[in-house]
Amino acid sequence: MREVGRGERTRIALTVNGEPHEIEVEARWLLSDVLRHGLGLTGTHVGCEHGVCGCCTVLIDGHPARSCLMLAIQAEGARIETVEGLAQDGRLHPLQESFVRSHGLQCGFCTPGFLMGALSLLAEAEGMSDAEVRDAIGGQLCRCTGYKGIVDAIRRAPAVERERTR
Repeated sequence: MREVGRGERTRIALTVNGEPHEIEVEARWLLSDVLRHGLGLTGTHVGCEHGVCGCCTVLIDGHPARSCLMLAIQAEGARIETVEGLAQDGRLHPLQESFVRSHGLQCGFCTPGFLMGALSLLAEAEGMSDAEVRDAIGGQLCRCTGYKGIVDAIRRAPAVERERTR
């Protein structure tokens, strides 16, 4: 990839929620801005713009990452998953459904980041203690819920998934 100065653009290829995209970006543009403004995926929220709150968390090649700290040009060739990719065929993902059932959200601003960050926990979440879940989501901030509903939602999501397969 060539060096790009301010104002100059380069074309990058990304796969977002299973769909390939080619988009021209400036070297200084953040991944969160490209997702929100370039691709219209506004579920990726931007809170602090310093990577502290976790609202902008997406999965990059299967791993949680703060999209407000990553330059879009760094995502060249990456597989990115956003909250918009969770629901399938009009049906909420089991983790989303668990958040609803467990009252794991209030205003909802932090919820997309919590959902994306928690996806990697699902295999072991049910067997985790509240303290272990709290530790695992320690980099995500919520001003509304007090975290109890969020912790419960994460721990209960595997059971919601099992209910669907019966």
